[in-house]
Amino acid sequence: QVQLVESGGGLVQPGGSLRLSCAASGFIFSNYAMRWYRQATGKERELVAHISMYGGSTNYADSVKGRFTISRDNAKNTVYLQMNSLKPEDTAVYYCHARRDSNVYWGQGTQVSVSS
Repeated sequence: QVQLVESGGGLVQPGGSLRLSCAASGFIFSNYAMRWYRQATGKERELVAHISMYGGSTNYADSVKGRFTISRDNAKNTVYLQMNSLKPEDTAVYYCHARRDSNVYWGQGTQVSVSS
């Protein structure tokens, strides 16, 4: 049974930091590129960050470049999103995503709220 379980979300003040984790099971994690998406209320889901199978390549949305860092630990079947200098506009549900060819998996999401 494939599972992607996100954790680490919460409420943080502007300028603060959070680290999201996504624990994967039920598939060969190291064979999949991983992504973080987010969806704010009333908006479309958007790609935040991407990391290749072995972590050699990463890409970020312009809105988070220099503030967010995606990483993965294939030994732990986990992908991370370190979020620094958070802004109110980062408030959203953050989703973990795995993809290899036509195989696509999603997590259930974790809420991140940035507010004073």
